[in-house]
Amino acid sequence: MQNSKVTPLISLRGITRVYGMGEAEVRALDGVDLDVKAGEFVAIMGPSGSGKSTAMNVMGCLDSPTSGQYHFNGVEVAGLDQDQRALLRRHYLGFIFQGYNLLPRTSALQNVELPLIYKGVRRDEREARALEALDKVGLAERAHHDPSELSGGQQQRVAIARALAGDPKVILADEPTGNLDTKRSSEIMELMQALNREEGLTIVMVTHEEDMAEYADRLIWMVDGKVAFDRATQKGGK
Repeated sequence: MQNSKVTPLISLRGITRVYGMGEAEVRALDGVDLDVKAGEFVAIMGPSGSGKSTAMNVMGCLDSPTSGQYHFNGVEVAGLDQDQRALLRRHYLGFIFQGYNLLPRTSALQNVELPLIYKGVRRDEREARALEALDKVGLAERAHHDPSELSGGQQQRVAIARALAGDPKVILADEPTGNLDTKRSSEIMELMQALNREEGLTIVMVTHEEDMAEYADRLIWMVDGKVAFDRATQKGGK
């Protein structure tokens, strides 16, 4: 009960996102209320067009809500200008995508260093932090391999290391196992669960796979731009 008074790291209140006008209007988000506390692992599911990816884009400052309030770490994000939102992404958020988004002819180490370059970190510190991040995902020995020399699961581990290197408060993962087979998917989810439980990393993940969602602590199901239900998972809740 003592956590009930803790200010959420992410707080959405009455969030709407409307595209188009008139008969072409689409309400991708329709009054979403959602809190994520520091240290939680939350999975968001729902049918195609339910608004789950739009909700993640709003949380990641990749899209702006049409109305409503979004507070990140107590700060009203709507009040930030474009540069301030970019700084929030750069310093507080890490992103993992279905397609890995690695530079092809660039080593795993250099891929992981990218967000640190944008943050202006010195080269020696950059390399040390990138190697530490690769070590956390079990790929330190593959640091100088290009993506073409890595399996899909290893490429996603590099992408996770890249997200970790910037020392974010939140990892936003959009279908992180979508391109992987069942065994590699389970390995990635076990890694993310370990990062959450052992390092206290806050994770918000969009997925269409219910067995992957069960690695999280909470499952949020969205339908037609609204939160239909929000419950503890069986595996994550243990």
